[in-house]
Amino acid sequence: MGSRSVFHPTRRRFITGAASAGLLLTTPLQKALAQGKRIVVDQGSFQPIPIAIPNFVPGTQGDGDVSAGISQVITNNLRRSGLFNPIDQAAYIERISNIDVPPQFQSWRSINAQALVTGRATRQGDGRLKAEFRLWDVPQAQQLAGQQYFTSPESWRRIAHIISDQIYERLTGEKGYFDSRVVFVDETGPKERRVKRLAMMDQDGANVRYLTRGADLVLTPRFSPSTQEITYMEFGQGDPRVYLFNVETGQREIVGNFPGMSFAPRFSPDGQRIIMSLQQGGNSNLFVMDLRSKSTTRLTDTPAIDTSPSYAPDGGRICFESDRGGKPQIYVMGAGGGAAQRISFGDGSYSTPVWSPRGDYIAFTKQGGGQFAIGIMKPDGSGERILTSGYHNEGPTFAPNGRVVMFFRDTGAGPSLFTVDISGRNEQKVPTPGFASDPAWSPLLS
Repeated sequence: MGSRSVFHPTRRRFITGAASAGLLLTTPLQKALAQGKRIVVDQGSFQPIPIAIPNFVPGTQGDGDVSAGISQVITNNLRRSGLFNPIDQAAYIERISNIDVPPQFQSWRSINAQALVTGRATRQGDGRLKAEFRLWDVPQAQQLAGQQYFTSPESWRRIAHIISDQIYERLTGEKGYFDSRVVFVDETGPKERRVKRLAMMDQDGANVRYLTRGADLVLTPRFSPSTQEITYMEFGQGDPRVYLFNVETGQREIVGNFPGMSFAPRFSPDGQRIIMSLQQGGNSNLFVMDLRSKSTTRLTDTPAIDTSPSYAPDGGRICFESDRGGKPQIYVMGAGGGAAQRISFGDGSYSTPVWSPRGDYIAFTKQGGGQFAIGIMKPDGSGERILTSGYHNEGPTFAPNGRVVMFFRDTGAGPSLFTVDISGRNEQKVPTPGFASDPAWSPLLS
């Protein structure tokens, strides 16, 4: 069993060599899951995989709450993904008391478990928490993965997310997305006097942190793909300003003071530049700023409104929203500017495009017929798929693995956050302390 140490909230470090998890096993379970993965994306008829996740075994008497908490977070993560069906613990026949011996596979087969997770959490003499887990292929009676982690006791939830990612990746072949965060706009107070604060939380809604006090209006927060930084807009006194906020230090700085209005800042994939739209008179154009030199380059020059730019993950192209054709549509062009190609041709108007971290899709908001829909299409405009539709859905953002989209929906009283699979199934509400809008998903923290 390999081991890792999680010393810092944004880093994982190996402290010994490769784990036994590195062995690739081709089993019926693996084949079924690989096949199911394609069904999820293309056909929407996938049956979630039955998986058993007993409470982790406490290493000492005082570790029971943490042990149970870790298994519960893993259970919730996998269930919310829509790919797994955690089996009710009341159905378990075997009680796991020692993870160092193989489980009684027949007991788990009899309740139809296809996979089994066993684990242990132990407080070390130096105060650190040691968390171990094993992932078992029940039909084949084989271990698929094993890993141990060392961390501070208060980081137990993070360990649960990391283990969830390991399970997800080992069983689906896709990277996980649980060890990530979401920045959003927290909204409180009466509708006509909303206080909007920048807030951040784990992807499952835990560990909410408020990053601004609410004195000024904040909009469009976005994570850097390469560092723990956020860019966002703030409306204070006078013109709106674009800020950089360091999540770890709490320090913030103004990117620049621009004449007129600036909108929708977003990082380049290398984190070295910010692209945004600047309003000049009745139109707005796209500009990119180098964060080191502070030099600004104009990318579009049209009498239209060009806004909401988003880079392809390789940094070579951008998608953006423009009404140059009469109503808002999605266009794609080279990251350095030049000719732009329209890719959206359905009924209605298209806005807020964002490129998937995988590069395979662009998500968007589509408005028409009194409905606001969240959808995806390929970068050439083909394969348009509506994921969800209704009264005011807006602002899609991709999970780090590109398989889940988060957005916000306002049904009248106030906005809430939701997630949906890119197949259009498994829509879930994301818990937040109050009303919430404008979510942006971070990269994986590791």
